[in-house]
Amino acid sequence: MRSLLALVVIVVVASGGVAAQQSGFTRTLLQDQDLSIAGQHVVQARAEFQPGVGSGRHTHPGEEIAYILEGQVEVAIDGRPPITVKAGEPFFVPAGVVHEGRNTGTVVARVLATYVVEKGKPVSAPAK
Repeated sequence: MRSLLALVVIVVVASGGVAAQQSGFTRTLLQDQDLSIAGQHVVQARAEFQPGVGSGRHTHPGEEIAYILEGQVEVAIDGRPPITVKAGEPFFVPAGVVHEGRNTGTVVARVLATYVVEKGKPVSAPAK
């Protein structure tokens, strides 16, 4: 029972909170592993964006390393011009920087995202 509760907490934390997800945007936890760096862990998730849907402006307490599996996503990182990233291309978001991904294509966009974050902190938080 304790491991089931821990899994539920990890899924909610990794998704940024169930209520925080936009309609048409989902983030599914794939794995959460401790790292050899004290106090750090890596979380890997698959995000899916329906056409025209965005993730909402948010931040991560650690780095996001992502790869577009299908479709295309416009990534708007504060202080930089937006970029369009297509299937087969990666992108990187520095820790603590406000950003948003939005599917600007006509098919579902699927992204593999890896987060390196401090243990005990939420993987994602809405921007203020």
